[in-house]
Amino acid sequence: MPRNIIFVAPFPIETTMRFARAAAKLDDVRLLGVVHTPPEAEGPDGRLFDDLVRVTDPLSGADVLEGVEVLKRRHGQPHRIIGILEPLMVQMAQAREKFGVRGTTAKTAELFRDKATMKDALRAAGLPVAKHKLVTSEADARAFAAEVGFPMVLKPPAGMGAKATFRVTSEEALLGAVRGMRVSPSSPVLAEEFLRGREFSMETVTIAGKPKVHSISHYLPSCLEVLENPWIQWVCMLPRELDEPVYEKARKMGFAAIEALGLDDGMTHMEWFERPDGTLAIGEIAQRPPGANISRMTGLVHGIDPYRAWARAVVDGELDAPWQRKYAVGCAFLRGMGQGRVSGVSGVAEANAAVGNLIVEAKLPQLGATKADSYEGDGFVILQHERTDVVKAGLKKVIESVKVHYA
Repeated sequence: MPRNIIFVAPFPIETTMRFARAAAKLDDVRLLGVVHTPPEAEGPDGRLFDDLVRVTDPLSGADVLEGVEVLKRRHGQPHRIIGILEPLMVQMAQAREKFGVRGTTAKTAELFRDKATMKDALRAAGLPVAKHKLVTSEADARAFAAEVGFPMVLKPPAGMGAKATFRVTSEEALLGAVRGMRVSPSSPVLAEEFLRGREFSMETVTIAGKPKVHSISHYLPSCLEVLENPWIQWVCMLPRELDEPVYEKARKMGFAAIEALGLDDGMTHMEWFERPDGTLAIGEIAQRPPGANISRMTGLVHGIDPYRAWARAVVDGELDAPWQRKYAVGCAFLRGMGQGRVSGVSGVAEANAAVGNLIVEAKLPQLGATKADSYEGDGFVILQHERTDVVKAGLKKVIESVKVHYA
């Protein structure tokens, strides 16, 4: 009998479907979906799912439970309930508990999802995190500002990446933000110490509660700095060599964080900082594969299929093989000055002539598309080579040559 694997995938965007395809290719799998919008019937994923249930509200816990219930009635007991979207991790965990399905518990999912509770748990485990406070009033905000000073960062307690995250540099700006966001005991905002220094991420695969493999990515510059400065083209770099002492310290810190939060099987994505004095601090950690093309690049660096690695972890509780870092890989995200819609892209031929032999994947901005509001911009170019310095020089050429224009 095939194993019933329920994949919660509200929308059939390419990033999500790469993971769904990997799950469908595992042995003895019947892939079932809880979706809001199904893949196009005539498209490449039209027959990917053996059965689908459509729900009205893709982020509703009640809708997820109802969708799983319908699929259980049709096909029998689910073997796993999986998905990659951070806003759905708690809902999927609640469904696992209701239907007796193995996987991450609701308690662990909440720890990863609620950034304030997460930081409390990490600090209790002796791990370095940014000072923080769940602000529910202007008085809370003033008290925290007196403790950490300015600048400080405000973000939703259950935020994702740098979405809706911003820096405030004065008490006037802080109180204005608190009023504008209608902060209250029922609608708090997370205030954090502003971490200075170099920003990185660490990706892991954890099996049976123990992190087995990891990878390091370097953000150039930090995500928040990119959001605040629209002229900056963001780069994410995965060096081939991880022989600097800072990387080993980060590995130990990240592995301890995963064990402190109680993950059993799956991937994590942890953002961390190296301060100017050499000390490290955890920004936050998510119980999901990384975004911003880091999953794809992690696979390219190690010569593995990252989507299968995730599927094997969450479905089979297995890791195919140890990872060996074989290449350096980097991604230049294409964004430009101005607002409106993409009216043109220049410098493509120049960049292609210089680094075309290094390009493994690229997506040019789509003419007429509305300018993206994220640090990932409107397109990207991924480069790969055995030498880190070659990839760095290639990324520099791309961001100096390719310009996105808006009208």
